[in-house]
This record gives sequence, structure tokens and C-alpha cells, in this order.
Amino acid sequence: MSGDERRTSALALALSWLTVLPVRTGAPSARAAAGALRWAPLVGAGLGAVAGLLVWGLGALGVPGLVAGLLAVGVLALGTRGMHVDGLADTADGLGCFGPPERALAVMKDGGAGPFAVVTLLVVLGVQAGSLGAQSGGHAVAGAALAVATGRAGFCWVARRGVPAARPGGLGALVAESQPAWVAPAWWSVLAAAGYAVAGWRGPAGIVLAALVTVALSAHTARRFGGMSGDVLGAAAELGTAAVLLLLAA
Repeated sequence: MSGDERRTSALALALSWLTVLPVRTGAPSARAAAGALRWAPLVGAGLGAVAGLLVWGLGALGVPGLVAGLLAVGVLALGTRGMHVDGLADTADGLGCFGPPERALAVMKDGGAGPFAVVTLLVVLGVQAGSLGAQSGGHAVAGAALAVATGRAGFCWVARRGVPAARPGGLGALVAESQPAWVAPAWWSVLAAAGYAVAGWRGPAGIVLAALVTVALSAHTARRFGGMSGDVLGAAAELGTAAVLLLLAA
């Protein structure tokens, strides 16, 4: 397979995994899965731009900012099949339970939403909605695209080399240790430059906050769960997105 074909396969896989777009792909190879994570920030930027356009349009119609922000967060959840939101909820419940890593992983796999999940979702999605709703016009589009892209850049840190999969099978096992340690910082650097063009100092500050949150989350979950999982990828995406939006709305 040529280099162009490999890149196309990785992008198609990223679109298939991370959006509801009906992109057909075969069984993913380890190479394509690793490439898909590196495409994730660009896919996220597209999703964020859609959410920002919705906020912009609803604002022009006189819809209150918080309502517009809540609807935009809902669109983002629909556009990703709720996968990242579910990962955030499961990670919160896993971190909130007592017992060894096996117990935490069992709680996460159960699929129910416990009190830690409910509170975490209310806070994180509430921050996203309120911060989105506080922006207007083209700033809403650019800010949402930046924030969602930054959240997805966190995938590359969570799946960096040296952090094994917490359990066999699933997305986490497929992408664990697939990313060189420099990939996520490289994405954060590019996004920080873009953020300065979008929002002055608030842009880079948001990227730095998102990076710190992602690094802390990855370190804590690797200790608590014995490695990374697909749920942690989702948690990193939602927390990173919220961090950037919060700073942009400051």
C-alpha cells in the first residue's frame, strides 16, 4: 500500500470512528488505527465548527446563549454517537469506586451511570455549554473548532508509548502505545499558535490548561486502572474541550 493510500485509510478510519458519517472501512490494522488518532484533531475541528455555526445561527435568531450552547453540546454528542461522553462517564465511575484496578475496570464496563458519572457529566458538559453560549459570531465557530480539536489531540497523549492497555480487546488495546511521545505536544503547539490568532492570549492559555488536564488524567488513570482504555480517550476529549472553551469565555 502506498503512503497516500495509508493516509487515506487512516483518515477514513478516523471519520468512521469519531463521527456518524457513513464512511466504510475494513477491519482496522494497527498502522491505520495509529494514523486515525493523529487525524483526530482535524476531524474534531470540523465537528467543532459545526457546533460553532449552530451557536452563531441560533444567536442571530435571538436564542439565549445558554440554550444555544446546550443545543450545540447535544449536536456534538449526536455527531460522535455519544462515544466520548460515555467514556467520560465511565471513567468518572471507575475513578470513584474503591478496590483494585480490576474492580474499577468492571465498574466501567458495566455501562450504568453512577453518581460520579452524573455529576461529572453535569459539570463538564455544563461548562462546555455555558462557555459556547458566551461566544458569538465567527468567534463561536473558530473557538469551538479550536476547543474540539484540542480535546481530540489528547488522544495522542493518552495512547503514547509506555502506557499499556488496561484490558485486552477493544479500542484501547488497539491503539495503546501507538503514539510517539512527541505527537501530542506537537499538536498542542500548532493549536496554541492557531489559538493566539483566534483569541489572543486566551487561546494558548486554553491549550496549556487542556494539556495539563490531559497529562494529569493520563497519569492518574494509568495508575488507577493499570493502563489506558477507550473510556479514558473519551474523558480526555471532553475535559480538554471544556478547558479550552472555559478559557476562551473568560
